[in-house]
Amino acid sequence: MTSGNTSRVAVTPPAISKSPFLRKSISNLFPDARFNDSGRYLTENELIGFCDGVEALLIGRDPLTEKVIAALPQLRLVAKYGVGLDNLDIPAMEQRGVRLGWKAGVNRRSAAELAMTFILGLCHNVFWTGNELKQGRWEKAGGVMLEGKTVGVIGCGHIGSDVVRLLQPFDCGILVRDILNKHSFCAEMGAQQVGFDTVIQESDIVTLHVPLTDETRNLMDAWAFREMKPSAFLVNTSRGEVVDEKALKRALTAGDITGAALDVFAQEPPEDAELLACPNLFATPHIGGNAKEAVEAMAQSAISFIVDHFKESGWIL
Repeated sequence: MTSGNTSRVAVTPPAISKSPFLRKSISNLFPDARFNDSGRYLTENELIGFCDGVEALLIGRDPLTEKVIAALPQLRLVAKYGVGLDNLDIPAMEQRGVRLGWKAGVNRRSAAELAMTFILGLCHNVFWTGNELKQGRWEKAGGVMLEGKTVGVIGCGHIGSDVVRLLQPFDCGILVRDILNKHSFCAEMGAQQVGFDTVIQESDIVTLHVPLTDETRNLMDAWAFREMKPSAFLVNTSRGEVVDEKALKRALTAGDITGAALDVFAQEPPEDAELLACPNLFATPHIGGNAKEAVEAMAQSAISFIVDHFKESGWIL
């Protein structure tokens, strides 16, 4: 990690630190900016040390807890990179007068495209047959077509609604579950807004696009997997904790569902080797929002909040 006591800005997302373009963009504005070069998220104590004395923090998935905020009395602005605010203690920020800069949905197309990749890959058995071929086995199990199937989209915000749009050419049924009224959007898209039970019971593919809250934690539990069709697939590109991973592992091994694709895990990197070894599980290391274009768009959005903050204070003219 680069650091210095004179820094006004700290940048924690590894994707930004690894990008020469973004690193130069930030350094041109803030020459003494600190970059996290560890290649991973920081722990609470690491974050406290890394951000000591800074006024603005550009943060990704690092844990900005009450303990961290209390240890950073000079912090005035947190600019959020990426989707979701579940790693930020918003009440603690408000209590200490720390402002939040964040724009939702900046990486929606990148995440939605990955979800579609998973959906099509699972349907056409791309992942399993490709792995078999690499092992020297010629298995021509072609799977099924997406056309005519029912896709259940749980969470119809920025990303979920984009998945619904991308599904339009495939002539499939679309069921939507959301806590908000999405009937107008569903009518426009030829989808139906229904309850959670209906989605998991009637869908051939269930794709998750919800934020992590007390209500969505372990939303997909043992009961939910038993209610799904044995031929069904699960896709999760939202937050790992939305799925009970032990229940998923049992469902995959017992044949309660046919397969799953995960981009996110409760703990990252995941430590459950048995889950990762399931032949009917395809997994990626949380890359949904990491397409080059999405990384740059999310970073530029976060940078703009920092620039505006220092313009207000008169430090940038």
